[in-house]
Amino acid sequence: FQDLFGVSMVVPLMNLHIRSLGASHTVAGIIGSLYGVMQLFSSTFVGCWSDVVGRQYSLLACILLSALGYFLLGTSTTVFLFAISRVPVGIFKHTLSISKALLSDLVLERDRPLVMGRFNAASSVGFILGPVVGGYLAELEGGFYQTSFICASIFLLNGGLVWMLPWGEENTGNREHLQNKGINNFSAKVNHHLHFKSATNGPMTNNSLFQSPWIQVATVLKKIKGIACSNLWDIFLVRFLMSVAILLYYSNFTLALEERFGVKPLFSGYLISYSSALGVLAGCLLGPITRLYQHNTYRILLHSSTFTCTLILLYASALNIWMVILSSTFLAFSTTIGRTCIIDLELTIGGNEASGTLLGVGQSVTSVGRIIAPLLSGIAQEFSPCGPPSLAVGLALVAILIMNANKQKYCSHGNMKLKNQ
Repeated sequence: FQDLFGVSMVVPLMNLHIRSLGASHTVAGIIGSLYGVMQLFSSTFVGCWSDVVGRQYSLLACILLSALGYFLLGTSTTVFLFAISRVPVGIFKHTLSISKALLSDLVLERDRPLVMGRFNAASSVGFILGPVVGGYLAELEGGFYQTSFICASIFLLNGGLVWMLPWGEENTGNREHLQNKGINNFSAKVNHHLHFKSATNGPMTNNSLFQSPWIQVATVLKKIKGIACSNLWDIFLVRFLMSVAILLYYSNFTLALEERFGVKPLFSGYLISYSSALGVLAGCLLGPITRLYQHNTYRILLHSSTFTCTLILLYASALNIWMVILSSTFLAFSTTIGRTCIIDLELTIGGNEASGTLLGVGQSVTSVGRIIAPLLSGIAQEFSPCGPPSLAVGLALVAILIMNANKQKYCSHGNMKLKNQ
């Protein structure tokens, strides 16, 4: 919550600030793209690095270096300093991914969608409140600099919380107690995960931390090669297609509503905030939904993706604004549920032992989608305001077909997961 709250205070104000420093629209766009490119290439390496040295040290390093970036942003009085301040943030702002990897280490597989859903809900609350506070501070004299320093302070506070967390054997012992309570037939898998956890957060982690950087890099590259040569390509392809589809839906949302229905941008902003608030509620409903589906993540993902495809089609063919509101209402639920389920499916098939690497690769896949989606949206919009969502429907259908084609693989992992539980 604090992470996204701080970031969402600053991000909406950044374009205004860099323009006030005298940068052109092109320069502002290049700096924004540079951040995206750094995120694309660093997410996999940082996620894999967290598998090598442990979650505590990697999370603490990412938090402190991100704090440095926002502190530099608060002192940026020139375009050059502004660009420099984005470098540490672009490389190390992966705190959410590492936190998700840590959660996947600590909870049972059957509880993972529920915990991830609550985690996403808390993050979404920060995203909703942050722009409001940032907008208020921006009205004050030197408001952008104050907002940047507050964001840096929030990251430092998070760093202190991470440092004070009960890591190591005490944490492992607590997890052992929770997992063994009433789950006698689960002992084999518990021992496996506890062995991994002690290797990650115990003495081996400390040795890994102080190993030669070249050894750490070699280990990271070996893990990445293992993921690249695995049979997870179809899951990452599904993630990519659904990410681009959703990004296409939002890409021209405000402009399309104005052209199609004469709706002002203010109303579109309210509608987006309304959808974000519903996304928080959807995260809290994942528990009952997973129990309804008997913890079959594949079925939830397939049904939520199909529902998302149908809702985007409804939006693309909407005859009035009420149909748009209806599609936005239910789309907030389907996209939130689908985003959580695709992460759970990655970890279920790929294994928790490389959860940081898996989440990092997944984040890189989404980053590629963020780069490609605006280009596809611009081309599709040349034909019609409904072009981007129509293209999104096609991409979502391809993702659904891929999931159906690999149904046997997903179901076999799902059955193994249920047997172990």
